[in-house]
Amino acid sequence: MHDRRTGGARLTPVRRLGRILAFTVAILLVAAVGAGLWARSQLRASLPQLDGRRQLPGLSAPVDVSRDALGVPTIRGRNREDVARATGFLHAQDRYFQMDLARRRAAGELAALVGARALPVDREVRIHRFRAVARRALSLFSSQDAALLNAYTAGVNAGLAAMSAPSFEYLVLRQTPAPWTPEDSLLVVLSMFVTLQENDGDYESALGTMHEVLPAPMYGFLAPQGSEWDAPLVGEPFAVAPIPGPDVYDLRARRAGRPARPRLPRSTLSRSDELSTPWSLDAARSERDAGALGSNNFAVAGRLTGDGGALVANDMHLTIRVPNIWYRASLQWSNADDASTPNQLIGVTLPGVPTLVVGSNTHVAWGFTNSYADWNDIVLLETDRAQPNQYRTPQGWREFEQYDEVIKVAGEADDHLPVRWTIWGPVMEQDYKGRERAYRWVAHSAERLAVSLIPLEGARTIEEVMDAANGLGTPGQNLVVADRTGRIGWSIYGSIPRRVGFDGQLPYSWADGTRGWDGWLTDTDYPRIVDPESGRLWTANTRVVNGSALAALGDGGYEIGSRARIIRDRLFSKEKFGPRDLLAIQLDTGADFLARWRELILRTLTPDRIAGNDARMQFQDIVANGWSGQAAADSAAYRLTRNFRDIVSERIIEFVLSECVDADPAFDYTAIRRREASLWTLASEQPQHLLDPQYATWGELLASAVDETIAQAMSGHSGTLRDRVWSEFNPVAYRHPLSAGIPLVGRLLDMPSVPLPGDLYTPRMHWGAVAASERMVVSPGREAEGIMQMPTGQSGHPMSPFYANSHAAWIAGDAAPFLPGPAAYTLTLTP
Repeated sequence: MHDRRTGGARLTPVRRLGRILAFTVAILLVAAVGAGLWARSQLRASLPQLDGRRQLPGLSAPVDVSRDALGVPTIRGRNREDVARATGFLHAQDRYFQMDLARRRAAGELAALVGARALPVDREVRIHRFRAVARRALSLFSSQDAALLNAYTAGVNAGLAAMSAPSFEYLVLRQTPAPWTPEDSLLVVLSMFVTLQENDGDYESALGTMHEVLPAPMYGFLAPQGSEWDAPLVGEPFAVAPIPGPDVYDLRARRAGRPARPRLPRSTLSRSDELSTPWSLDAARSERDAGALGSNNFAVAGRLTGDGGALVANDMHLTIRVPNIWYRASLQWSNADDASTPNQLIGVTLPGVPTLVVGSNTHVAWGFTNSYADWNDIVLLETDRAQPNQYRTPQGWREFEQYDEVIKVAGEADDHLPVRWTIWGPVMEQDYKGRERAYRWVAHSAERLAVSLIPLEGARTIEEVMDAANGLGTPGQNLVVADRTGRIGWSIYGSIPRRVGFDGQLPYSWADGTRGWDGWLTDTDYPRIVDPESGRLWTANTRVVNGSALAALGDGGYEIGSRARIIRDRLFSKEKFGPRDLLAIQLDTGADFLARWRELILRTLTPDRIAGNDARMQFQDIVANGWSGQAAADSAAYRLTRNFRDIVSERIIEFVLSECVDADPAFDYTAIRRREASLWTLASEQPQHLLDPQYATWGELLASAVDETIAQAMSGHSGTLRDRVWSEFNPVAYRHPLSAGIPLVGRLLDMPSVPLPGDLYTPRMHWGAVAASERMVVSPGREAEGIMQMPTGQSGHPMSPFYANSHAAWIAGDAAPFLPGPAAYTLTLTP
């Protein structure tokens, strides 16, 4: 058809629609390309500056920053303040979003950044009012520490301002980064309290319920003080209490005829499926739920090495996020006493804080593990219904302090959280009896937080390190230290409360003044071990001492001890060590802990129990003949044994602790970290009076657990039981906090998922997202021979060459050098 107005053919409706669609697609493509180019330009604009010169106001002299091929900086300045200012600049350019999350996590301010999805996390921590604690501590700082922190803060804000665009996370969230303040650095320290210690008293609450519900002998058995896995530095393992007889607690008879309790949902802890939700910001929750958040550190004296230099090894187990929590650095500044030998710190820093966390100052080297001593207590409050706003104290009745905590929520109205405080700390939720409770915690003590900002930097001997470490306001750590004369030692890094009238294990009233905290232990009261006769030290979150030293530390829920015992045994298997020998212990995946559960499986699967049951026959063959004695990624035998142990443990807990759950629906026996001691005793000794009535014999329970292990392993899978290997159950999940919330490309921000060996109970710890956040082996004064590995990379910027280039060596367990390598980039910061 001809159109006289246009002189051409008239367009049919179909052709017209086609042209419209083509035009629309072209517009969309142009828009997509434009958006991609804009996004790329914004990403490039937020890249850290690596070379050239940059003015940094406040410096007294130029500071040189040389980065090696991994992006590890060596910062050289005239004085400590200049180095702190430059460190702040680098932290901001490489890691500002990570720093922002850390301060907000402690302050309960995540929702202001990511919206209402973070409100439960904010409300949980906001009762502690940590921003107020940080402000009080800041007012107590010495002038020297205040000047250092102010210099660092100025450096952070200069580094942030020097970027042409904020880091990509703020673009995704449509937010603008808020400036850094000195109190934010203290909030970063407080965020480590949240990560490493209980902020809700779960352990003491569980003990309290058990103590009130169970007969005393049953409580003593199910809350063991130790086990054969204990490997203390001082003293012997604590024996597990005997199983109380039916005359004490015949639970089978007590519950006969009652319906079976509903099966508890199986816990996946911190494995990858739990980490798939958008905006996975609450690292502390997954770490605590993993049940073995801690670390390994150990040392050998100089007489056990080839060159006479003592060695310290340390690997701290935390949730591995992208980027990693630590930032490697070498800090150098002029030494007024010896101009030819500068002051030097080498190791890992925590972005948000200007200090070295672990490493060496060339005179001493140190490492940490979480101590699990007792750093908090639940206080039962005495109240009067006639005076609901008051509680009783040793000085008489007192009004609750009342606060309206306003939680900002991005895109929504503010949330208001009423918070009550006492002289001991915040008021918690009521317990199962409806009793009001308060929470006393070292983290609330501003005067402790203000003790020292850079405690170990100038230490030259073990004694100087311990004098500086004892009494600090940090999460209480096992400190293992070596000096360059070949000596080694252990003590506690942190402040230990002095308890009066009780041992801290159970909730009590403090109203009459006979119980409570009476200040803090002094240096002379602290437990210390110096120059042990064996020349060996080891800690792995378990009990370290006994007697009066243990009484001073208390028991905040020590671990079962498998890692400590394996490390101890490996240390005593040789008489001479080098750095690679200690690295080999860090990478050990020996399945010592599960060996007895494997034997229990083989005793259970008797010929009559597997006859005619092909699945059980295959299960037995795998466990019997496929066992390598290692928590290997490709081991079906390890996976099946581990799952069997977990299922048996859950079935025992469901029944044996059933009356505790009846009384207290919030009761959680998994808060008892040494529960393995009791559970294994029950599974191996098999007392009939503590067997769930739904089973005629313990053998029937165990065989049923085998069947459930098989069913769970094969659920949703093809292939055979031999294909159900450990890495399938325990996959790697090292993710950026925002990756799951970014469509299409978000997963590119994560580290590759590769099969890894290890478990919660092996020195090489691997459980979903939780693993060694660094591996260090170093001898002070011999740093060139040391080893340092770190997952992910130095930079949080996905276009940086340092985003993931440290990861491969960490995965492989390579003996990567402790010291930074030759300079690949050089930046000069000028006044």
